[in-house]
Amino acid sequence: MSDIAPAWQPTVVVVGGGYGGIRVAKALDDVADVVLVEPKEAYLHNIAGLRALVDPAWLPRIHFPYDTLLTRGRVIRDRAVSVDSKHVVLASGEEIAADYIVLATGSSYPFPGKSDAVDIDATHEHYRTSHQALAAADRVLLLGAGPVGLELAGEIRDTWPDKRITVADVGDDILSGPFKPELRAELRRQLDELGIELLLGSSLREAPPTAPGTAGTFTVKTEAGEELTADLWYRCYGVTPVTGYLADDLAPARTARHLVEVTPELRVIGQDNVFAIGDITTVGPPMAVYAGEQAEFVAANIRALIAGEGELGVYEPMPPVIVVPLGSERGSGQVPGQDGVLDGPTVAHIKGRDLLIHYTEEVFGGGEK
Repeated sequence: MSDIAPAWQPTVVVVGGGYGGIRVAKALDDVADVVLVEPKEAYLHNIAGLRALVDPAWLPRIHFPYDTLLTRGRVIRDRAVSVDSKHVVLASGEEIAADYIVLATGSSYPFPGKSDAVDIDATHEHYRTSHQALAAADRVLLLGAGPVGLELAGEIRDTWPDKRITVADVGDDILSGPFKPELRAELRRQLDELGIELLLGSSLREAPPTAPGTAGTFTVKTEAGEELTADLWYRCYGVTPVTGYLADDLAPARTARHLVEVTPELRVIGQDNVFAIGDITTVGPPMAVYAGEQAEFVAANIRALIAGEGELGVYEPMPPVIVVPLGSERGSGQVPGQDGVLDGPTVAHIKGRDLLIHYTEEVFGGGEK
């Protein structure tokens, strides 16, 4: 595949500047007129957001200015409100004609798993306010025993050894998904060592009366009749794909679950020039590692279309992979090609200590104008 930029360069509009969007935009910057549309002031590295909640000194480390991402392309700070196969219409009223479009708008998720604030100062204020409430709480309830709930429990325990932490979930076990039983067993063992209580298999009769992340002592009951008293709680579940902007010939690709149906080439169903990646697609779970993999795949396919070389690749999702730190030095996970599960020191080396910030630094480094 040629790396020589053609004399005429098509316009590629990437809608969404999250984990997948920044990577596909970066990968096409040398062969296309790339336009990245993103409403946030700076990229927020959500993977490290839980660490920033318990330790606000991390806040400056989790934001990356978009103006250092691309060498040739441009980033427009705006929100896409209507997208069809040829045009992207922004909230400001601007309309961008596109030869290729990559939909990478990801998903929303309750704070602190993600933040919906678009300004850096507002984001930092949200984290600091919630940190103060969390620091003052003796008893913390986390609803949801998926990756966010478990990682947040580990972060809280790392910072405050004496807090009472309960992780509750309607499911009968932690970490739903196609993961090894040995992984769940190892995480349960470590959670027990950390003194983190698991309450599984029963939903709450009603939601806590206070807002998530705000101080206020309450008592709730599970359907099984058990009482839970806490001073603060967080919702650690609820992935919602962001796809409400699909219009005209793209609208039929939106499923009842608000996902985007794609072909094996990760094209939007019925389209030749529109691709979708990450949390909004019908392939792969909503995890950053899959968004990054799909970004590289789609970038390669668009490069092939631009160069007019060969057939497009067919996407084959990687086997189940997950790394769950429980604080900076503990955790477990499973990766393709390795028997068994990861131990705490390996998880600390891979993710727990710097929470993958160095990978994001590599993406944003070298793009300074």
